[in-house]
Amino acid sequence: MTTAVVPSPEPGTEDDLSVWPASTARLPHGGLAVGGVGLTEVAERFATPVYVLDEGEVRDRCRTYRDAFPEAEVLYAAKAFLSRAMVRWVREEGLGLDVCSAGELELAVVAGFPADRIVLHGNAKSPQDLDTALRVGVGRIVIDSPSEIARIAAAVGPGGRQKVMVRVVPGVAAGGHEKIRTGTDGQKFGLSLGDGSALDAVDRVLSQSQLELTGLHCHIGSQIAETGPYLSALHRMVGLLARIRDLHGRVLPELDLGGGHGIAYRPGEAALDLPALARGLREELARSCAAVGLPVPRLALEPGRAVVGPAGVAVYRVLAVKHTGDTVFVAVDGGMSDNPRPALYGVCYAPRLIGRTSSAAPRAATVVGRHCEAGDVLAAGVELPGDVRPGDLLAVPVAGAYQLSMASGYNMVGRPPVVAVHGGTARLLVRRETLADLRARDVGA
Repeated sequence: MTTAVVPSPEPGTEDDLSVWPASTARLPHGGLAVGGVGLTEVAERFATPVYVLDEGEVRDRCRTYRDAFPEAEVLYAAKAFLSRAMVRWVREEGLGLDVCSAGELELAVVAGFPADRIVLHGNAKSPQDLDTALRVGVGRIVIDSPSEIARIAAAVGPGGRQKVMVRVVPGVAAGGHEKIRTGTDGQKFGLSLGDGSALDAVDRVLSQSQLELTGLHCHIGSQIAETGPYLSALHRMVGLLARIRDLHGRVLPELDLGGGHGIAYRPGEAALDLPALARGLREELARSCAAVGLPVPRLALEPGRAVVGPAGVAVYRVLAVKHTGDTVFVAVDGGMSDNPRPALYGVCYAPRLIGRTSSAAPRAATVVGRHCEAGDVLAAGVELPGDVRPGDLLAVPVAGAYQLSMASGYNMVGRPPVVAVHGGTARLLVRRETLADLRARDVGA
């Protein structure tokens, strides 16, 4: 456990640590500690690249959601990152779980998570997904297409009963990139409010005795930093709830507004104001329901990135530094196989040198990975010390979400480990994928 720390600089300076875990502390000689553990110590003990996850930060963010929405059901979106330890932390902090596959569901249940507090999503659920959900007794299945209605009812069988929700596309545009905007027509998720397919799906669900429709679901996008789109979606969803009551005499008790809550990846970037969102949703829900004479349904939310993203730090070692024209390329021992998000969405990160101090003037550099793709860029045009060199360590904050969970086997380099830090101790959660692991999967001759 590291105890010697360095005083913090003024906010907004180039040494701003505002997007790092709250436990981050400066150490002598350019070091940083997270959860009381030096990042250079983690790199030496577990090698690089390595993901460091601050348990305390994850738990604090779970509690923040629970406190902001005491009347709602908060479900952690497992697709952001899932491990047995993460399952335990979420369960102990009182959140539910949102999964998208039999794999995520099985891991959660094996790790001790109550199946009735799990919601299964997916636009194309496989037979294995549905069979697993029904076998373990999942709490809700979110219907995403008309064909799922008959499939689920048939799988439930005579005399059975499964709680379901219908995913609605409310016609609200929101999200940080076109590839993560899911609230409008023209993308693969959900059933449209505008063309009547959502209401038609509700009609069909209500005709199936094996299905119990508990409410409606929507998810308008990801990395949303404003409250307005959520309020617009809420208003439209309440309108549909009223329409269902008028047509069928059914008052649905649940309304799930999904997640997509934006976080800052670099100092100064906008993030969703959670208290403002909670106040706005509470007021809009009461107002909209009163206007149509409906009782207030129980809200549900599904944060993933906002819970685990800021709790993670990726640590890489510099392998090469190359000057090509006016560009300085700093190549590290990871890349798009452990973080495809910059290539997919143009996500921008703020890496920094750790483990030594430098008096060299900063210069613009492009941090790239080791893979055989020109698009293997982790951070373009970022400032690093002018004397950055092979062997140095770079740490990248806000690395907890959609990095390891989206990792691939490209170039067969193996996926990095995940190390939890808390109270001055570090422990391995997910081991490194080895060359032996990769060979073991190849069973042909």
